[in-house]
Order: sequence, then C-alpha cells, then structure tokens
Amino acid sequence: MSDATLVYDDDCGFCTWWADFFAYRSDLRLVGFSDLSDDLRERLPDDYEECSHVVTDDEVYSCGQSLEEAFVRSDLGEDARPLVEFLRNFEDYRGLRERVYRTVADNRTEFGRIVWKTPPARESDDR
Repeated sequence: MSDATLVYDDDCGFCTWWADFFAYRSDLRLVGFSDLSDDLRERLPDDYEECSHVVTDDEVYSCGQSLEEAFVRSDLGEDARPLVEFLRNFEDYRGLRERVYRTVADNRTEFGRIVWKTPPARESDDR
C-alpha cells in the first residue's frame, strides 16, 4: 500500500474523473477537499483549494507537480520516473508543467465536457 494521498476538489466532475483514473491505475489514496482531516489540512499550503496535491510521509507535491507525481506512481507512468526526476532539475520544465496545469485547471468546465464524473460531494447532497 502506498503512503501517498491524492487531495483533490471533490466538487468538480473533471477533477473527480482524474482522481478516479489515478485511483484505478495506482495505489494512491483519494481524499477530497470536503473530507480533509485536520492533520492532512495542516500539511497543505494555505491556498490548498487552488489545486490538487499528492501528500506522502515526507513531501507535499502541489498543482502541476501533484499530477506529475500521481502519473509516475501509476502503472502508465512508473517507467517515466527517472526522466521526470531529471526534468524536475530544469526551471523551464517546471514552469511549463505549472503553466499547463493552470491552463487546464482554469478551463476545467470546458475539459469536463470530454471527461467528467459525478463528484462524491454532489452524490451526498440532498438536491
């Protein structure tokens, strides 16, 4: 079992789809923003709701780096870990990774037309 937890916006159908994708392809534990424990919330940045995070015993990966970390922990990306660790040494790569993440995050409504799953936070609503 992994020591890693993917923290994501569980009120977003696009985010929920990706969280489930990584849960199926890795041993990441999923925790939505609505289910954060106090201990886990304390480990996250103050503006944690701005992006996803992968939290391990030793580290917190946020935004683009969180999905990059989720990818290399998945069955699809595990072989890419050495390359990703090499690329993380370059500022240009890190900047590109974060710009791509922010572009997708800022347009997740549009991307949600392609991939979307009913968020667990909505499943429990009394609407």
